[in-house]
Amino acid sequence: MTQRVELATVMDRLAVESVITEYAVAVDDGDWAAYQGLFTADGRADYRSAGGIEGDAGQVAGWLAESLGLFSMRQHLIVNRRVRFGVLEQDTGDTARVQADYVNPMRFAGGNDGSTAPDLVCGGRYSFGLLRTAEGWRLREVVVQEKWRRMPDPRPAPLSG
Repeated sequence: MTQRVELATVMDRLAVESVITEYAVAVDDGDWAAYQGLFTADGRADYRSAGGIEGDAGQVAGWLAESLGLFSMRQHLIVNRRVRFGVLEQDTGDTARVQADYVNPMRFAGGNDGSTAPDLVCGGRYSFGLLRTAEGWRLREVVVQEKWRRMPDPRPAPLSG
């Protein structure tokens, strides 16, 4: 590999990772226009393993807006990113696949107990498919594989006394 190719690969990796970060921020902030803007025109997302839907970016954004409206605090932490570049139409680096783990603490809206602790925490793995477009890297596919979920403990706290 030449230095030019290596530099281009590093720049592509930074750009792809930026899209993944913008994805997490858009979901956490409820910025559904920004969320949809991260996808290609034919981009799709699949949240079925987390109890959601599969559909185009607009459909999924609508579902997310409704579902996540229950939570006043959301924080997606997307880590352990593994990026692989692929070939499309005989040119190198036109596609990217990213597998990344996530932890997502959320707090229900309207809680009156004064606690700031999350009410629900889930985790799993994302699979992102990206495509290089004239506007830069865009998501073509997002698949969520939820692996675990922790809900609030339904048992009352013991009385001290």
